[in-house]
Amino acid sequence: MLLIYTPKNTHRLSYTFEHIFEHMLGVEASIINQKQAFADYKGPKLNYSSRQHGEEMFFYASPLLFENGIKPQRIKVQDYADTKIFFISKNNSDLPFDLFAATFYLITRYEEYLDKERDEHGRFPAHKSMAVEHDFLHQAVVDRWCLMLLEVLLQYYPDLKYKRRKFRYRPSYDIDLAWAFKNKGVLRNLGGLAYNLRHREMANVRQRLSVLLGGNPDPYDTFAFQRELQKTHRLDPIYFFLVGDYGEFDKNISIENLSFQELIRSTGDHAEVGVHPSYDSNENGEALELETKRLQRILKKDIVQSRQHFLRLDLPDTYQQLIEHDITADYTMGYSKGVGFRAGTCTPFYFYDLTLEMRTSLKVYPFMLMDVSLRLHLGLEVDKALALAKKLVDETALVNGLFMTLWHNHTLSETHGWEGWREMYAELVAYAAAKQQEEKEVEVI
Repeated sequence: MLLIYTPKNTHRLSYTFEHIFEHMLGVEASIINQKQAFADYKGPKLNYSSRQHGEEMFFYASPLLFENGIKPQRIKVQDYADTKIFFISKNNSDLPFDLFAATFYLITRYEEYLDKERDEHGRFPAHKSMAVEHDFLHQAVVDRWCLMLLEVLLQYYPDLKYKRRKFRYRPSYDIDLAWAFKNKGVLRNLGGLAYNLRHREMANVRQRLSVLLGGNPDPYDTFAFQRELQKTHRLDPIYFFLVGDYGEFDKNISIENLSFQELIRSTGDHAEVGVHPSYDSNENGEALELETKRLQRILKKDIVQSRQHFLRLDLPDTYQQLIEHDITADYTMGYSKGVGFRAGTCTPFYFYDLTLEMRTSLKVYPFMLMDVSLRLHLGLEVDKALALAKKLVDETALVNGLFMTLWHNHTLSETHGWEGWREMYAELVAYAAAKQQEEKEVEVI
């Protein structure tokens, strides 16, 4: 067991050490505040304080993990070992920065509490993040730092037991609009037809009529294609269904539609399903409760996973509401107008509420990229989007993390500007799945 000395144990410190040692490194660790007991201990030990006591492993402790409240931090970002570091150390620390404080700062999204600027949908904008400012959004810096820590640990204690992580890939899907034309009802289709005619969108008129009258497949019905990819590569997908009432930003099929209910049920037969809380549910707990119950009624099981529609995440309010309504896992942690590692990591972590100074029961699963981000917000062509996506796969594999993608059924339709993206997605899935298979083959050997 690794014994860690620190002059004072705090909720922040316990949370950070639990995440790094237990969840990321698989190292059994215990915290102690008594100097003499620490000095007498003969096993592996680590000193996390302001000064070194002897020849033990020493990491300089910045004030952050011993503070309460949210206050501006003096942060200087530097280059180190092909990545970025901050909370720079002193006093002969075994690493030149306080990786524990830096990890806490990123995974709690501390900066999002300090900067109150939000975009038109109430979201913290990617361009305001220090990761974009200092050009490390493309790196899983927290996971890289933990590998540095492990290297130091093994230099001091070569026989220290730890758990080697494995790269995993998991696709996720937001079903905002299950069908383009089918199952919308007469009024919505007439309204759509009138809009197409008014704007001289004759291709859309022909397509709509061919689906409704001619029996041609609905272009957004790409679920068989998704399922085939998942079966081929033996993947474990998760789906988030929007089942809120119709509104300006919520335009899915009515939950009363039997075909929509059957789609949800059939999806639940081979994949996990979570709720995709409607746009206004961010400020309306009753809507979140209603939508969760709708899914539970259809699937006949508890719904405990979510991803916010439009990625509307405002900390801590959004997560506090999810916790209040018994959601235990959320998949919203990523940017709409950027790709990479919003929390600096590809490792799931428990939400730490800075306003309450406590670790919560809500587990956060970051995703690395979204289809809409690549094409609409970054303006990338298919080939450049694929190259960027593969780089994020490689970065996640480098640290043996969890690579998550966010895709929509309609972006696989080969229509409305998404021509070529179905093939791109299939190639990305194959690339990430091959990396995962390599891990399994190594394990067998």
